Amino acid sequence: MDINCTDREIFLLKKIAAAAQDLGIDAYLIGGFVRDKIIGRPTKDADIVCLGDGIELACKVAERFNPKPTVAYFKTFGTAQIKLEDGFEIEFVGARKESYDFDSRKPVVAPGTLEDDQNRRDFTINALAISLNKNDFGRLIDPFCGLVDIERGIIETPLAPLQTFSDDPLRMMRAIRFATQLNFTIAPVTFQAIIDNAARIKIVSQERITDELNKILLAKKPSIGLDLLSKSGLMTIIFPQIMALHGAEYVDGLGHKDNFYHTLQVIDNIAENTDDLWLRWAALLHDIAKPATKRFEVGHGFTFHGHEVVGARMVPKIFARLKLPLNDKMRLVQKLVELHLRPISLTKENITDSAIRRLLFDAGEDIESLMLLCSADITSKNKQKVKRYLQNFELVKERLKEVEEKDHIRNWQPPITGEIIMQTFNLSPSKPVGVIKDAIRNAILDGVIPNSYEEAFQFMLKQAEELNLKPI
Repeated sequence: MDINCTDREIFLLKKIAAAAQDLGIDAYLIGGFVRDKIIGRPTKDADIVCLGDGIELACKVAERFNPKPTVAYFKTFGTAQIKLEDGFEIEFVGARKESYDFDSRKPVVAPGTLEDDQNRRDFTINALAISLNKNDFGRLIDPFCGLVDIERGIIETPLAPLQTFSDDPLRMMRAIRFATQLNFTIAPVTFQAIIDNAARIKIVSQERITDELNKILLAKKPSIGLDLLSKSGLMTIIFPQIMALHGAEYVDGLGHKDNFYHTLQVIDNIAENTDDLWLRWAALLHDIAKPATKRFEVGHGFTFHGHEVVGARMVPKIFARLKLPLNDKMRLVQKLVELHLRPISLTKENITDSAIRRLLFDAGEDIESLMLLCSADITSKNKQKVKRYLQNFELVKERLKEVEEKDHIRNWQPPITGEIIMQTFNLSPSKPVGVIKDAIRNAILDGVIPNSYEEAFQFMLKQAEELNLKPI
């Protein structure tokens, strides 16, 4: 083997080789599995290309396992997949050559040779193949010097990049995604072709674009890909609100930081502490409304008052346009965007129990996620300033812990419910019910009354009296 495989992987590859030999066809391991094995990156997905019927080969391979795995196949595309019990996935396809219509990224496919199949691959590092044939089992086939590009850390296309990206514009997103995940550099000619073809991304479905964007956000250092999306012109098309964060403006010597690069730093910061995709989305969107709320105040400088509230309102529309889930994940991002200034503001004042209780109440079970985002949001070129802010932030965390242990506010519900108010005063759902309920909640959060049923009930009676309501 020209690549390092485990005994289990070699065992599987030999089963595939034997099945291909039984059918009298050549088969090759190709693409990401070969690349990742050379890099030393974990992988559990293998792509097999054969000079014949990929579905037939998959069925033949499945027969060699006990118990026999299910073969999922797609006749339209001529592909088949086997999922093994240990989570290893093998995909089979017949070698093919492709041609494209200008208005579509769906190719016209015809049977082809291994060379044809390698020619249609997106990048040289993904065109590497390993023979599974008897006469040269384990030999690396590398027609485009992909091994050299891996050693150099370079992303480039096997054929002319302009044609490669015009044929399938999603490859532009994939180039940036691989550069981000592998910390590789996109070859200058290849990157220029992305710039020149950027408008072609419009023919790609939003779901595919968002899938690549999510993979970039999940990388170890997402800023690499987000910056490349910006510099290539792709971001202007796929996510213009993010591009609007670019630039720092100065008036009378007073300015503000570049919110685009600040956002990139925040995402990298949070990526060091969590793999949660939705916390990374919250980091990406936390300042999304700053362009819309930017104002210049004479003698003071630029302000972004209310950007957290406006930003939270923008989240559902952004999620809908990007075809992201409009569910609890979206509501989490929305909540974090709306609350992201609250913990930081507590570092700048004498912290009252009331302020801490309100933050715990509003954040609920998401308080740890909010604190992660807020810690990541502390950025500055002045290391001492960052250190001071982080030290103050630790004090806020301590106070949150103390107040929660004492008052148990997280996911807390006031002891007097709307139903109790309606029953006590013979009311139907109406504005007075909400007014009384809010007053009770605020009184407890502000420490005016203890968090007990009796105290809250007596407070309710006083509030009702002011509204000319009498208990029945």
